[in-house]
Amino acid sequence: MPELPEVETVVRTLRPVITGRRILNAEFLGLRVLRGLPHETSQALAGQRVRSIARHGKFIAIKLDRGYLVVHLGMTGKLLIDAAPTKWTHAIFTLDRGVLLYDDPRQFGRIEYGVDLPERVRALGPEPLEVTLEEFAQRLKQRRSPIKAVLLNQSVVRGVGNIYADEALFRAGVHPKRIAASLRKDRVERVYQAMREVLAEAIESRGSSVSNYVDAEGRKGSFQLSHRVYQRTGEPCVNCCASIRRIVLVQRGTHFCPKCQR
Repeated sequence: MPELPEVETVVRTLRPVITGRRILNAEFLGLRVLRGLPHETSQALAGQRVRSIARHGKFIAIKLDRGYLVVHLGMTGKLLIDAAPTKWTHAIFTLDRGVLLYDDPRQFGRIEYGVDLPERVRALGPEPLEVTLEEFAQRLKQRRSPIKAVLLNQSVVRGVGNIYADEALFRAGVHPKRIAASLRKDRVERVYQAMREVLAEAIESRGSSVSNYVDAEGRKGSFQLSHRVYQRTGEPCVNCCASIRRIVLVQRGTHFCPKCQR
């Protein structure tokens, strides 16, 4: 599933291309991904101009003249500029200059139009690259769940997913099963700094292409080449050479070093 760095890369790719463009027509070919009625949504979007585009956690919010077009990429969703339609194309937005397609083989993504941002978007926690250490520490202190589960909880911080939770906890030297509220102050600070560090580096590398993720121009990211634990089960730790282990935690494959992470 595209996480914060991947979604941020898509937004940065789209911003210079679609900002200021007018939507001439919106066609919805797959009703599963659309929240709302296709005809009414198409009518509401027609003629509106794109004012701005921003990321809210893993959501893409396209601000229009009246309201927001909100996209969640799910597991396999892609927003593509001027690409050829495929059998997985579920929405086509014809602009006054160019075409924006939404492709999604597994159809777990969602597209929604509304006057305001959806409540589930407004209810998300703070951005991990903007939250202060003090607020982050306070949010962890309230949680009796494993730290990996807390990082994945979008009401705590928004946008962190499986890849970057694993990578941040490895850099912080914290075991994914450690109870968040039990972490000492210095460990909380290490998790905070590692989370921000790994997200910033991943954005710089245009995200991780471990499956079919590409940006809006069809280009892959490269941060997967810098993963230290994620999907490296059985390989030697880059720090101590112990074998990277994989367990299932909160229904997610979780990767860690049993020696470096305590």
